[in-house]
Amino acid sequence: MNKSIIIFLIVFLISAYVGSSWDSFPLIKNSVHAVLDPTFGVLLKWNLYIGFILIIALTSLILTLAQKYLSDQKQLRELKKEQKILNEEMKKYKEHPEKLLELQKKQLEFIPKTFELTLKPIMFTSIPIILFFRWFGQYLNPELGGWWIFWYIVGSMIFSTIFRKLFDVA
Repeated sequence: MNKSIIIFLIVFLISAYVGSSWDSFPLIKNSVHAVLDPTFGVLLKWNLYIGFILIIALTSLILTLAQKYLSDQKQLRELKKEQKILNEEMKKYKEHPEKLLELQKKQLEFIPKTFELTLKPIMFTSIPIILFFRWFGQYLNPELGGWWIFWYIVGSMIFSTIFRKLFDVA
């Protein structure tokens, strides 16, 4: 098994354990509340909807900057260029299944390379994000029900797109 996949699995398991320990270990829950209640909690108490939007923007900004500065942007851009060239070549050979299959196999080789390049930001942000989501869910469920996650995803897609363009993130 690839070293990157092993690291990812370890980080994933630790993150899942920490997230699932929210109610079992009050120290985790209380520590997160001690940090986020006086910061993000104040925003949400001031104005639930504006605070929610500001928090989405801030978390999207942090994750975008983590992606930019913790991954090899030059190499990611090179991989994207190669993928684009390969996609254009695949369009040319739509009618030739054997050549298309060969190109598709080449395209699959990009997945582990891209994964390895984007692993570092995941390693540094996964546990804080899981803890943040546990807090956010606990804080917002009484106010917005389960819909907050949908609006968070929509908002983060919008802000992430803006920040990725603004900071030129591959």
